[in-house]
Amino acid sequence: QVQLMESGGGLVQAGGSLRLSCEASGNIASANARGWYRQTPEKQRELVAAISGTGGTNYADSVKGRFTISRDNTKNMVYLQMNSLKPEDTAVYYCAAGPDSTYYSGGFVYGMDYWGKGTLVTVSS
Repeated sequence: QVQLMESGGGLVQAGGSLRLSCEASGNIASANARGWYRQTPEKQRELVAAISGTGGTNYADSVKGRFTISRDNTKNMVYLQMNSLKPEDTAVYYCAAGPDSTYYSGGFVYGMDYWGKGTLVTVSS
């Protein structure tokens, strides 16, 4: 089992920045790939960004050039730096983890094996 805990959400004005953090614990060696997803009451959960165990990255088109996913394996942390935020970025953001095979097969688009409880990001106009 892998436990994930997100932090860093909050309220920010449009054009501002936030950095989300996700700390992993447990059997993390079985789930090297990480991802950030988001969901609103009106929309299904969607991929925001994913990163493989060796640092390969993938982004949703809607966040390319604005968001950056990174990881610090020494601290079991994954980050999502969000710049130039827009009101449509408002959502609950979830951290997820899964085996690298999920990343390299493209299955990460649909989700991963382990999930955090989420952190709310609200972008005001």
